[in-house]
Amino acid sequence: MRTTVTIDADTEALLRHEAARTGQSFKVVLNQAVKRALGRKPDPIRVKPVFPAPFPEEFSPQSFNQLAADWEDEDTVKELSS
Repeated sequence: MRTTVTIDADTEALLRHEAARTGQSFKVVLNQAVKRALGRKPDPIRVKPVFPAPFPEEFSPQSFNQLAADWEDEDTVKELSS
């Protein structure tokens, strides 16, 4: 629906600031703010996958943490060896 609404200058500034901060359009920010104010959650954000296949299991978050720990251990050994 298209309508005309008079918005206070300070409210407009808040909406424009949020639009700039999030990169969303003024219209989207305004609709989300109204929905939140009326107690309705905004529509969920839909994320389009970058890769068509699921993330390989061998690269689970735990293995990234282990890899980082291993690199840190290697750096520590190098520092102690020099």
